[in-house]
Amino acid sequence: MTAPSARISLALVLHNHQPVGNFGWVIAESYDKAYLPMVEALERHPSILMGLHYSGPLLDWLRTERPEFLDRLRALVGRGQVELLGGGYYEPVLASLPERDRIGQLERMSTEIERIGGRRPAGAWLAERVWEPDLPTSIVDAGYGWTILDDTHFRAAALDDDQLWGPYITEDQGRLLAVFGSDKRLRYGIPFGVVDDVIGHLVAGASSEGARLGFMGDDGEKFGAWPDTFEHCWGAGRWVDRFFDGIEAASGTIVTVTPTDWLERHPPIGRIYLPTSSYFEMGEWALPADQVLAFEAAAKAAEADREPWARWLRGGFWRNFQVKYREINDLHKQMLRVSEKTRAMPDGLVRARALDHLYQGQSNDCYWHGVFGGIYISHMRLATHEHLIAAEDLADSASREAGAAPDGIVRADTDLDGVDEVLVTLPGQVAVIDPAGGGGLGTWDIRAVRHALTAVMRRRPEAYHERLIAAEAAGGLDPGSVPGEASQGDRADGRPEGIHDAAIATIHDIVRSREPGLAARLRYDAYERRSGLVHLLAPGTTADAFADGAAAELGDAVDGAYEVGSLGPDAVELSRDVLLGDSGAVRVLKRFRFGADRARPTTELTVTVTNLSDGPVRFDLAVEWALTMLGGGGNPAAYYRIGDEAFSHDSSGDRRDLDTIVSGNTFVGVELASSAEPAARTWWSPIETISNSEFGFERVYQGSALVFVWPVELASGASRTVVIRNVVTTAVDRREGEAATERGA
Repeated sequence: MTAPSARISLALVLHNHQPVGNFGWVIAESYDKAYLPMVEALERHPSILMGLHYSGPLLDWLRTERPEFLDRLRALVGRGQVELLGGGYYEPVLASLPERDRIGQLERMSTEIERIGGRRPAGAWLAERVWEPDLPTSIVDAGYGWTILDDTHFRAAALDDDQLWGPYITEDQGRLLAVFGSDKRLRYGIPFGVVDDVIGHLVAGASSEGARLGFMGDDGEKFGAWPDTFEHCWGAGRWVDRFFDGIEAASGTIVTVTPTDWLERHPPIGRIYLPTSSYFEMGEWALPADQVLAFEAAAKAAEADREPWARWLRGGFWRNFQVKYREINDLHKQMLRVSEKTRAMPDGLVRARALDHLYQGQSNDCYWHGVFGGIYISHMRLATHEHLIAAEDLADSASREAGAAPDGIVRADTDLDGVDEVLVTLPGQVAVIDPAGGGGLGTWDIRAVRHALTAVMRRRPEAYHERLIAAEAAGGLDPGSVPGEASQGDRADGRPEGIHDAAIATIHDIVRSREPGLAARLRYDAYERRSGLVHLLAPGTTADAFADGAAAELGDAVDGAYEVGSLGPDAVELSRDVLLGDSGAVRVLKRFRFGADRARPTTELTVTVTNLSDGPVRFDLAVEWALTMLGGGGNPAAYYRIGDEAFSHDSSGDRRDLDTIVSGNTFVGVELASSAEPAARTWWSPIETISNSEFGFERVYQGSALVFVWPVELASGASRTVVIRNVVTTAVDRREGEAATERGA
């Protein structure tokens, strides 16, 4: 039994974030269900002190859409009840950025927090708690004194739970940074546990000296915006008010503090050096898909058996998302390229605009994938690309004005894998051809409308697909109501020991499906979904077989390595000799030609296949374009058009002897006319993934496959040539529109 004089302090920090490119109605819903109710609760409970962090994209929305909320926040700061945290403005993973961008993002947020609250922040929220040991230099040089990690980080540094009642000090190159550890029991118990159990956990940790600090830093959205939490936190459950009431009733034992107040009154517990890490689930998600389930089982068994080495299990390394997903690596390396170009610009308004786009393109949400967010969310992925395209366009335009035109076609290692790609830079488009990846277009950016036409996700196995398959095999999923296994926990139900009879499951503990029968829709691609890929298919291959990823490839023309031949100012040639099993061999020659017009950029692909065999060969020659124009959900702004007929982008079709098909999106302001010579059988079909999110398993439209097919039979030494011409028409020039707005302002 704790002595009556025992005391403990509690620091609560909530992180509130909305990704760049998120829909306004989604942000408004989170505001109504989580952000506003929490501020109202603090107003009702003036004795409860708390740290609050709002990311830059959310602050931008609040400033425009709910300015009165910032006034209320300012009042809470003014009376000393709330401490506002800083961090990277657009919520980047700092470890992934060049040092100059780390500092720029951190300082921009400090300036904004000072504008809102009257003082520069002392603490920095670390996006996704991705920690690398050199971060203290960046964080301290930007003016911050402390940050928050999970207790997982500290356990990896060989600390026991009983050593985590307060902050530690770490350093890099002599820069001292205080680090707080967020208690797992509090993270899971608030607001998912029983109030009395959470209060009891704190009381049990109290000491007669009062020198212990309980710390919880976690997402603010779990207080109303996550599934099932609004009624629990603010409705009939009244969890938050009951929790605050409990703290107030235990005021002789528990007192809330802000992190900076605690540091001003108490020294750090000691010095620590933390290994590279993130929160537990992030390490799990960063593993290759086929290793996730094995790791998860090992971690659960170790926890259940109380193995002392369980604390060192932390899964993969965050940067390995750049290995796990080619699309993430391409995005990240594009960001690095754009950062270099932007920093070389002369100071002024144009450079400031380019930096703003660059920083928005660094928002972390599309640089990883787990239960929350991730690269699979199409509209946010395209928004991230949009800002990087904008920044690069502004930088290249400045170079042209300075007489250092960047235009042309060069060999460059754009994805930093030690092997050169072909980089095409023109006023109207940027393209990257990967010779090692089937000689396909992995990047095709249309600059005037700032749209990444080939930002399409590959359909690949994910570990959570196994949960979906198992759940459906066990009887199906009732949307929003079926429990699943927890990601990690000390007890069999996934709850940390000491938190009992949780009112609702956490976001990690449930398996949901937003429509029935999704397991039957799982499809996987054997190659990366680039454009301009050549398939040599078994004769008679059907559109359905191709769409399902079941088409039989004769050889590896689609993803084998091509040799780069001639490079010109507007064209490049690539070739590969392909074995067709036992039936012979062919040479595939691809010639890309690019048009420089800004408003009407063009791309032409000529494919010549030559029979190198002694006898005849027969196959279906197919040329694939994997494209996205945000056409999911039957989006009425996105269309295919053949003559006077129109089709949605998530429809499927099969037409014979077609010479031209038009696709576009009126909202984006882009239209693409694709012509085949000679006329070809033409297939189109959606590329959909089965992805997981906080709302459950769902189909996500990632793009469409547009495929031109010709039956080919070649005698020895004979050749066949086909041509695909793509003409892009843009309805707006967003760079010019942005400049006009700036001049008007």
